This record gives sequence, C-alpha cells and structure tokens, in this order.
Amino acid sequence: MKSILIVEDQPDIRKLIRMTLEFEPYDVHEASDGVSGLRVAGEVKPDLMLLDVMMPGELDGLQVCKKIKTDPELRSIRVILLTARGQARDLDAGREAGADEYLVKPFSPLQLIETIEKLLAEA
Repeated sequence: MKSILIVEDQPDIRKLIRMTLEFEPYDVHEASDGVSGLRVAGEVKPDLMLLDVMMPGELDGLQVCKKIKTDPELRSIRVILLTARGQARDLDAGREAGADEYLVKPFSPLQLIETIEKLLAEA
C-alpha cells in the first residue's frame, strides 16, 4: 500500500484532504507544520507528500521540500506543493525547491486524486 503524508497547518484543510483520500488505497499520515512534517517524513518515508507552502514556524513548505529533495534517504519522495499562491514566480519557486507538482487552492478532490495517481504511477 502506498503511503501519503499530508503536511498542512490548517486542521480543516487537512481533514478535507484526508476525507478525499479515505476512498483510495493509501496509508495516510499527517503533520501540522514543517518541522513535524520533516520528522514524520524521515520516520515513515512516504511515497508522496502533500505539502502546504505557507505554514507558520521554523520551516515553510518550500524549505521542507528543499530538505526532502536534497536528502539521499528522502529524495525519492514525490512532493506536491499546495498553495493559494498561483503566480508564475510562485510556481518557479516550487520548481526550484524540487516539487514534482504544484496545486493551487482551491483544487477539486478529483484534481488532487488524479495528480497523486499520476505521480505514483511514475514512481
């Protein structure tokens, strides 16, 4: 079974994403900030991370993504950045951080599932 880590600081958005994934065959883990997300990623080594870009605390989503993609143990994790910011410079920052995909909020549950399935099929 493929595992997915949701790293999102807003509990309601985390819940919506989890509910979307409940009908799919995934082992779902959650973290509420960048530091705990990085810790859980190291413990679980998920196949894919859904990573919010704008999070309070020590590490935002871009910083977590960079750390994941430069760590030899974790760099195979597929990363989808989730953000309300969809301007070209935001997309460029996501690519520079090493993100595999970038979804702009609000996104549909179907769009989320299709993006996840596409990335996991490529892995």
